[in-house]
Amino acid sequence: MSETKQIGSAAPFWVSIILALLVFVAAVFGGWTIFLVPLYGLIISSVIDGILGDNEDNVDPNTDTKLLYWHQLVTLIWAPLQFAFIFFSLIAATRFNHLSTQESIWLFVAMGVATGGVGIVYAHELIHQKDRFERALGDFLLAMVMYGHFRTKHILIHHRYVGTPADPVTARYNEGFHRFFWRLLPQGFLASWRIEASRLAKRDLPVWHRSNPFWRYVGWASAMLLLAIWIGGAFGGLLFAIQAFIAILFLELTNYVEHYGLVRKHLGDGKYEHIKPHHSWNSSREFTNYLLINLQRHSDHHYKPDRRFPLLQTYDSAEAPQIPFGYPIMAAMALIPPLWRRVMNPRVRKWRAMYYPEISDWTPYRNATNPMPR
Repeated sequence: MSETKQIGSAAPFWVSIILALLVFVAAVFGGWTIFLVPLYGLIISSVIDGILGDNEDNVDPNTDTKLLYWHQLVTLIWAPLQFAFIFFSLIAATRFNHLSTQESIWLFVAMGVATGGVGIVYAHELIHQKDRFERALGDFLLAMVMYGHFRTKHILIHHRYVGTPADPVTARYNEGFHRFFWRLLPQGFLASWRIEASRLAKRDLPVWHRSNPFWRYVGWASAMLLLAIWIGGAFGGLLFAIQAFIAILFLELTNYVEHYGLVRKHLGDGKYEHIKPHHSWNSSREFTNYLLINLQRHSDHHYKPDRRFPLLQTYDSAEAPQIPFGYPIMAAMALIPPLWRRVMNPRVRKWRAMYYPEISDWTPYRNATNPMPR
């Protein structure tokens, strides 16, 4: 790990705001401007990554959080910005006539890049915080993509069971993204429901008790959808749902990339080794880490999940496995399973030989079932 430095300017992490502004531009002008959203979020960001390369500087993890005000502020500002550009775009698409039906659909597909590629990243940061207002903002962002149970799935299941058969989010070796995605959607929801039901049962409470967060997850998402329908009728509801689906797709593409093929060693009697930095793929790509508020320093996030994003540490190849590109390129690659396997399977095999030379038979890990935590 590199030498630690004092906290720097928060300005580079505000580059995601450009994405929100581009959605407003696309909603007003339509046409070719719609493609500015994915162009910036997926292509231009990767080109700048290639120019800037890696940033392996680490901020002192013991930095006083009072010095992180401007870093935190961008995570708080995004939620109202996202609400504004979603419903402004719905008004533009359904109550004015400057956008064709096809343009409106493409606008909301492009918007999903912003709400899923960046918005859920901010939601992820917020739901990890102890402050109730920040957690509520995270729920608010998840409601806008109708994926509220992500909070339960991520905090109570993924972080606890990552790299084991009990985590539906850990992509198995040789499992293509498309199979992973359609497996994860029902399994993730059911696992989240069961773990919340189990928590309520331990308090002698029924599943319909008001403290079940699924009331909030479903209620807030339904309110968003009804608002979309009120603004734009059935077509408005369809556009909102398209945006939500693309956002969820981008979220799960990211999850797929973050843990593909990496498992924790089984110690026997249902126990696994502690989570370490080498159980997540790491990337030090500079610009996409600014855009995604250091999400690509994922090895440290799982190792120390309480750290706010500016304090996440990066690791070199001796401490954590490295993906060859930033998330946008890796996500595009994951959509083509033969290409993905060609690039990533040798890296998984190298990781196995490096960290677990004593394991000669990986069949139990590869063919493990996915029991739901109870």
